[in-house]
Amino acid sequence: MSRKLEFRLAVPADAYEIAIMSRYLIEVGLRGWTWPPERVTKAIRARDTNVLVGAAADNLVAFGIMEFGDATAHLSLLAVKPSHQRCGIGRQMMAWLEEAALVAGITRISLELRTNNFAARTFYRMLGYKEISYIPGYYRGVETAVRMSRDIRRVTPGRVSDPLRGSNA
Repeated sequence: MSRKLEFRLAVPADAYEIAIMSRYLIEVGLRGWTWPPERVTKAIRARDTNVLVGAAADNLVAFGIMEFGDATAHLSLLAVKPSHQRCGIGRQMMAWLEEAALVAGITRISLELRTNNFAARTFYRMLGYKEISYIPGYYRGVETAVRMSRDIRRVTPGRVSDPLRGSNA
């Protein structure tokens, strides 16, 4: 990949391209379409959701959608176009999304993916995610999902790790 890549929050004008990428890179082979442009636009506008895009020369090549709760976040979607895979884009996007989650006070991120998506399972394991459970029929009642999760809290030297102690270590 020779072009400079820019990461930015998505805008409503990006919704159609993100939806198409979801359809052909994530939802391929499934009946229906769970992330059409309208749902992506809603996510872009939601205050509790970050929709991150990676663009090279004004062309979207990757995106991620993460929904934030009080202490946990859920990675709904993450995709990188095949022409830009294995260049570190997914790892950079996850680092960006995890940092945003930390700033928001999030301690844990969860996600689901198809059990037969071995490349993605390996990718998330390399980032420190653990397989928590299997969910039969998660994808349109036909495919099983694996749920993965990771505690993203960082240990800060010189900080109290036990809140009951009440003083710095």
